[in-house]
Amino acid sequence: MVRKIVLGVVAAIAVLGAMAWIMRVDIILFMASTTGKSEVGPNQEIAWKTGDPARAGKAAPGAPNIIFILADDLGINDISTYGGGMDGGAFKTPHIDRLAAEGANFTQAYSGTGTCAPSRAMLMTGRYPSRTGFEFTPTPNGMARIVQTVASSMDSGLPNAYVPDRSGEVELDYEDKGLPGSELTVAEVLQEAGYHTVHIGKWHLGRGEEFNPTSQGFDESLLMASGLFLPEDDPNVVNAKLDFDPIDKFLWARMQYAASYNGGEWFEPGGYLTDYWTHEAQKVIRANKDNPFFLYLAHWGIHTPLQATREDYEAVGDIQPHRARVYAAMMRAVDRSVGDIVQTLEEEGIADNTIIVFSSDNGGAGYIGIPDVNAPYRGWKITLFEGGIRVPLMMRWPDRIPAGTDIPSPVAHIDVMPTLVAAGEGTIPSSIEIDGKNLLPLATGATTEDPHEAIFWTSGHYRVVRKGDWKLQLSERPQKAWLFDLGNDPTEQTNLADSKPDVLSELTALLDAHTAASRPPLYAHQAEFPVAVDKTRAERVEEGDEIIFWPN
Repeated sequence: MVRKIVLGVVAAIAVLGAMAWIMRVDIILFMASTTGKSEVGPNQEIAWKTGDPARAGKAAPGAPNIIFILADDLGINDISTYGGGMDGGAFKTPHIDRLAAEGANFTQAYSGTGTCAPSRAMLMTGRYPSRTGFEFTPTPNGMARIVQTVASSMDSGLPNAYVPDRSGEVELDYEDKGLPGSELTVAEVLQEAGYHTVHIGKWHLGRGEEFNPTSQGFDESLLMASGLFLPEDDPNVVNAKLDFDPIDKFLWARMQYAASYNGGEWFEPGGYLTDYWTHEAQKVIRANKDNPFFLYLAHWGIHTPLQATREDYEAVGDIQPHRARVYAAMMRAVDRSVGDIVQTLEEEGIADNTIIVFSSDNGGAGYIGIPDVNAPYRGWKITLFEGGIRVPLMMRWPDRIPAGTDIPSPVAHIDVMPTLVAAGEGTIPSSIEIDGKNLLPLATGATTEDPHEAIFWTSGHYRVVRKGDWKLQLSERPQKAWLFDLGNDPTEQTNLADSKPDVLSELTALLDAHTAASRPPLYAHQAEFPVAVDKTRAERVEEGDEIIFWPN
């Protein structure tokens, strides 16, 4: 009898173990959904401050207001100025198009890297990770492990992630993986120059006391505390979940609908997130119309999770598949935001002496399963092919920048900080080395010379340089060199690494010198994730498809 009981218990344990293995992903995602969350209170009304007149008196005579609008994961082809990838080009972004038409459009602009946080650090500081050490995107604790586990359960055809041995190493908390307070930001320089400085939206440069926006030069900060655009069950929301994407599964499990003002308690935003940030930005403009202000409006749109308002979903028409229609509706909200900001400036009579800069933190993501977001370029976010780093960069300043100015010079996110500082006539201490260049001479027609001899990108072993029209990518996983002549091959179809050994040698030497002069990263990457260069996450990878491993 005892033997039968023991055998029964063993069998039951075996069955439970097998069931747990089969259901491991569901169990992990359930655990993610019940841990690491915060209490969220009711919406709070923000009483935006008016800039201190005493500080404003320090500003240069006629100092312009400065607004920097940053989209998240926006593909270059999402904007109709560049073609409009959704609905065969029928989808339009008229308000973003207006910025390009009425100002300067940099047609070969690049993000700082293929993911968000290091690009944001470069935008804020004008410095490469080789100087700041901010090389990898911070992720919530446990995210890399969960995403890796979920991905390994999917029949995508992709190899497993490469996970370095970090045994014995202590991983920093998510809140402490931030841009060091010793770094000088554009907000700090403009604050010193007399500006009232405001951040609204995403930050992703650390939340600890040293790293948060109000410690990095912003007088006020309305922070995206977590990333649902609306509650999942809101009657006005249309959701699109991506069953093929492990990152999407993690976000739906962990994200909340929450904001925070100046480091205070979390509360519910006042509506669809993109519209809410915009409405609050309009209030900032009205409160500070009589004093120079710097507004950094960092949208979460059009990053996943894919959520749109029902009104926008109906307005964009019958775009297929469903996820593309939701995505287009989200893009409509971002475009509307730009229009609302310009309209508010015009209503307050300050549009002509306000410089608006618009960009995206990196290229569109392949894991959303929409093929044309970066067309015609190869690659996605989480690669350094053109699709991962080609971004819009537009500047509208009617008092200074002629309308219809197209600029083909290669420029990058490191250039935004010195450009905005120059617009506000701020001063960067000579002791701080800035890698970026002031783009106002190009935008105003004072020069046509390219500002950079070379532009660099680095994420662990994956290194890239562009010099003139030549672009070299070097990787250890896979161990490969890609050399492209972008002047004749802007979509990176023909690898010339074998046929142009002299160019390969010259650019490799440039990369090696850049690496040799670099400081170590602030923290180590936790994994290297495989990404198919030419297929979305919705497509199965087959033998012969090109794959890179992205360290993060």
